Amino acid sequence: MRVLGAVTVVALAAGLVAGLGLAPREVTQGNVQRIMYLHVPSVWVAYLAFAVVFVASIAYLAKRADAADRLAHASAEVGVVFTGVTIATGSIWGKPTWGTWWTWDARLTSVSILFVMYLGYLLLRGMIDDRERGARYAAVLGIVAAFNIPLVHFSVIWWRTLHQPPSLMTPGPAMPRVIITALLVNFVAFSLLYVYFVAKRVHLLRREAEAAA
Repeated sequence: MRVLGAVTVVALAAGLVAGLGLAPREVTQGNVQRIMYLHVPSVWVAYLAFAVVFVASIAYLAKRADAADRLAHASAEVGVVFTGVTIATGSIWGKPTWGTWWTWDARLTSVSILFVMYLGYLLLRGMIDDRERGARYAAVLGIVAAFNIPLVHFSVIWWRTLHQPPSLMTPGPAMPRVIITALLVNFVAFSLLYVYFVAKRVHLLRREAEAAA
């Protein structure tokens, strides 16, 4: 864990340098565009976290493995945090570019629903005293909620929205390589941060279960 934590700190520092120092100032939006190096990796981690919840929930329902339940629980908590960061940074980015902090277009509406669904996942766990029954109910919700992820991702393609369409791996003019590199460095850094947070939380959940037993 110490090694992972140290590597994560180094990666985050490298991402900060790449986003604020190496990547050029965007011509149209100016320096406010640099929030992309926080916003987009946060979206990726949220997707990753909820995908892990989906897989771990299926594994728990299939085998009743406590380890799978702890992984789903921890990943959901981290996913909620990064979804909150995504919404906050998107609002900060939207104010100078769209002229408003929030608008109920398809992308923002769908991601807010996703956020509420996983908050409900965590609340459901806390409301049920029977740990095993709470884990079963939460696993079902974790599976159902994951089907909203494609809706969030493809909303900018399926509907006309203020939010820009995906910039990576799509037809059209390619972003400058230095911007892509800065984004990839931050993708790696935030992914490592996700792994570190989940590993720490799983460890705490295991200790809590041992103490309760």
